[in-house]
Amino acid sequence: MKRATFIILCLEGAVLSFNVAASAALIPSIAADFALSQFVVGRIIWLYMIPYGLAAFFYGPLVRAFDARKVELVCIFLFSLANLLAGISQNIASLFVARFMMGLFGASVIPLGLILIARRLNEEKRGRYIGLFFGSTFVASLLGLFLSGIINWRLIFIIPALSGFILWIFMYICLPSFKEDTGNFRFGYLEAFRNKKVIKIFSYIFLISLIYHAVQQWLGVYFSTQLNLNQFYISMLITLTSLSGIFGEVWGGRLADKVGRIKVVNLGIALMVMCIFSFLIKLPLSLLVLIMIVWGLGWTFNHVGLSTMLADLPAELLNEAASLNSGVRFISGGIGVSLGGLIMQKSFVLGFLVFGSGLLILLYLSRLVNNKNMGGEI
Repeated sequence: MKRATFIILCLEGAVLSFNVAASAALIPSIAADFALSQFVVGRIIWLYMIPYGLAAFFYGPLVRAFDARKVELVCIFLFSLANLLAGISQNIASLFVARFMMGLFGASVIPLGLILIARRLNEEKRGRYIGLFFGSTFVASLLGLFLSGIINWRLIFIIPALSGFILWIFMYICLPSFKEDTGNFRFGYLEAFRNKKVIKIFSYIFLISLIYHAVQQWLGVYFSTQLNLNQFYISMLITLTSLSGIFGEVWGGRLADKVGRIKVVNLGIALMVMCIFSFLIKLPLSLLVLIMIVWGLGWTFNHVGLSTMLADLPAELLNEAASLNSGVRFISGGIGVSLGGLIMQKSFVLGFLVFGSGLLILLYLSRLVNNKNMGGEI
């Protein structure tokens, strides 16, 4: 893969991710601007996640029949246009429509990025490139989260809109054609799910994503209600997760190439288990800082290890696997947020015990997704 092509993929990921984490933080400002309830405005989260998760299943099979260059040019343009519409929305209905469109067209970026990296790079290099690819998304997400606290909410959508249009020009000039990778259009999900190992690995991804979001999305409430921290400390602690995640994706990708995918996946889970059970103790702020850094590293080690394992799947399963990766993560993440809320509302101790125990079980079951049994050494 040419360096320019990979840089374009990373920039696409950055444009996609700029306002992902920031959107939740913008809800109070948007609600005040439109004089609406925050619970009404909060629909902008799932109005993005649901179409994203569902549309992701479509893009892998789509680029089997159509040039990935053309697909990305269309999707990035429409995604940027949706961001612009969100930034200039004069009512909540138009903002809802814009968010829906952002999810629908933004869902193309991650699956196509994984497909192109898997096709164009040797197995021994995939981990580090996938780590850098996802690292760029964490950098952009962190930047958007930081800026959401100091600039008008509309700019959080206008910035990726303008950046996306500029990137589109460079993509049109520099992104090569991928016609040689095309064939007949087909949905190969039934074929993929006939492979028991594929079912196991995606069941694993579904569960790890569910558990992560069940805990992550309620940590702010835990810090506020159980530890009596103010908004500044809560925001800084959560930001640390994204900050350490940048390094986790890059380091984890390199480790996946050097020591093996499954070892990095297991290391990630072990770190996450340690952090969840640490929340059972009311730790001082200084130790919470360390725990949140480790929590971010654990999640991203696991994420990049699994993503690299998907890139190692047989070529005939690659397109569906890349789409499933995004779709399954977003859908299970939404379920995790809801389930976590139900349990944490009753007791944070119970929630941490339940989800921590779930991670311990996954640590044991990780041997079931060992790529040695899927036709390739990890």
